[in-house]
Formats: sequence, structure tokens, C-alpha cells
Amino acid sequence: MSPNELNQMLSETPPVWKGSSKLFRSLKERGVISYTEYLFLLCILTKPHAGFRIAFNMFDTDGNEMVDKKEFLVLQEIFRKKNEKRETKGDEEKRAMLRLQLYGYHSPTNSVLKTDAEELVSRSYWDTLRRNTSQALFSDLAERADDITNLVTDTTLLVHFFGKKGKAELNFEDFYRFMDNLQTEVLEIEFLSYSNGMNTISEEDFAHILLRYTNVENTSVFLENVRYSIPEEKGITFDEFRSFFQFLNNLEDFAIALNMYNFASRSIGQDEFKRAVYVATGLRLSPHLVNTVFKIFDVDKDDQLSYKEFIGIMKDRLHRGFRGYKTVQKYPTFKSCLKKELHSR
Repeated sequence: MSPNELNQMLSETPPVWKGSSKLFRSLKERGVISYTEYLFLLCILTKPHAGFRIAFNMFDTDGNEMVDKKEFLVLQEIFRKKNEKRETKGDEEKRAMLRLQLYGYHSPTNSVLKTDAEELVSRSYWDTLRRNTSQALFSDLAERADDITNLVTDTTLLVHFFGKKGKAELNFEDFYRFMDNLQTEVLEIEFLSYSNGMNTISEEDFAHILLRYTNVENTSVFLENVRYSIPEEKGITFDEFRSFFQFLNNLEDFAIALNMYNFASRSIGQDEFKRAVYVATGLRLSPHLVNTVFKIFDVDKDDQLSYKEFIGIMKDRLHRGFRGYKTVQKYPTFKSCLKKELHSR
């Protein structure tokens, strides 16, 4: 891409106040983002709305209720440095794992594969920022803010937030709307890929979407649960679909409420599930949606939902494939990988 082509592309980027839940779809290939921005956008997808203010305040380092381009880039630089450090430390492990996954053999190296608790890729953009945004680091990078700004090539996201000249500032309302629109847009894309122009998706398709990005080996068990437990298809509307994923972004709070039932040795039926969702998130899920969730995850068919049956699987779903490499206990063959992929489709 030539500088002229890039400049032409950026000149067509709409300002943040013209943003919508169709922003990325309307831009299509006429947009460019950096890798760090990709990580930022990816993590937005799993943030609860209550966390949007925290995220904004982390960027607003001077506390003036506005975020400028320098503040945005300084925090991106902190995250880039941390991610760079992790990647350098784990290069040998990554190469060994990739050889294993692509070619089926494990060549000896001087390194040792990490355990689950030592994932090579940060699980959360915000976690990384929170652990590394000390006052000293802020002041150190703030002194070089102009250098950082001059070194960075403008991207679609920077122009969208801060204008073509980079002088505009981002307020919380625009920041909140951008994050909400992004979540909605990705959910609409997922929903429309199964709805085929209809107003609903089938309960089985809903199960397919839920089980995507999880470590479930055999999804057919869950899909069969839906087929046999809900023989008359009613369908899941987009409002139901969106409300469920808003709830899922509050999964940690819900898990606390669910554990209270476990401590009291009480089983979790559909009524208790709906109450726990409302108490933890303020969201009211429709009876049909809750019933569908139970039919998907209630493997032992006792009409009760356990922590293991639901929370464990959904925690994997939240990371949307952003978990990094893990220790492999058994080396998979090409045939087993192929079977797993075919099961997931």
C-alpha cells in the first residue's frame, strides 16, 4: 500500500460521532489497524458495560474527562512493551508448539512448555494495563509522548477517534458508544451468519455459536441435547441473543452468585438461574432463552445446572480464542485434529 493510498483511505474514515454498529462493515477493506489496536478491539468484545468507565479512566491519565491521542498512544505503548517482553521470552516454546501442531513432531529445545497458569499471551488487555501502569512508567513514557506520537503511523482507529489532524479529544459518551457499537456489530455478524435473513436463529445454531472457541472436544453431545429436548423449534431472536452475550460478559459476577447456591447445597434450576443473572447483572433473560441454555448444558438431564456444566465451558468462550499456548499432555495427530474440526462445524 502506497502512502497516497493510505492517506486516501484515512481521509474517508468517519469521525467518532458518526459511528454506528455498522462501522466496520461499511469500511470493508478501506481501513487499517495496528496489532495493538487489534488486541484492544478484541478485548472490548468481552467487557461488561459497567467496565467501560474503568477502561476510559485508564486512558484518561490526566483526569480531565477527555482522552487525547497522546494518552491513547502512551497506554498502547505500555501494552506493546509488555506483550513484546512476553513474546520474546516465549519464542522457543511457541516455535516448538507450532512445529508440533503443524507437522506432528516435537523437537527438543532448551525451554520448557508453560503451564496453564503461565500463559504466554496476556489474557486481558485491561489486566496487562492494570498490572503495568505504575506512576513511574506513566511519567517515563509521558516524557517521550511526542516521540511515540511521531513514530506511529496513523490508522483508521486513530483518525476515527482523534480526527485527521489528531487534535480532537474523545469524551466518555463517544467512547462508550464506540465500544457498545463494536460489541453489537460483531454479535450481528454472528447472528446474521446463521439467520439467513430471518428474524431468528434455531436453538441448535445458538448452541453452535456458544460452543465456538471453547475446549469442548465433542460438541455433538450438546447439539443432540438440543435436538431431542426442543423438538419444536421456536427460535432465538437477536434481542435474546444480544442479552445473553451481555450477561456472558458479566460471567465473573454471575459465578459469585452461582457459588452462593453451591455453598448452601442448593441445586440450580431455571428460576434460580434467572434470579442469579438478574442479581449479578441487572439483565432479565427470557424464559425460552434460559430453557434453551439448560437444554444445551444439562448433560445429565436432571434439569439442574452445575458450575462445571456451564461456567467452565463459558469461561473458554469468553476468551474468543485469545488464550495463548497451553501445555499439551497428548500429542494430537492430523487425523484427530481433522475429526475435531469436522465435529465443530
